[in-house]
Amino acid sequence: MARQRFHQADCPGWRCSLNKRIEIVVDAKGSTTVETKGFAGSECVDASRFVEQALGQKTGERTTADFYTSASTQVRQNQRSGH
Repeated sequence: MARQRFHQADCPGWRCSLNKRIEIVVDAKGSTTVETKGFAGSECVDASRFVEQALGQKTGERTTADFYTSASTQVRQNQRSGH
């Protein structure tokens, strides 16, 4: 089975900017990985909570550098890069 990625832009009704996204990857064995992109600080946890609840028991968590970035820092970085 091929890995398939869904993007929020494909789903009408999303209210996030296109710079913020939640990627759900399901491998051939049925294991899932949820990755948030473009969120600053702990807002990623709030944004992905509904997905994690729908998928069931969480077996692990790994934070990225974005988790330790404040929202105001993220906005300034996006403005400088033209996003």
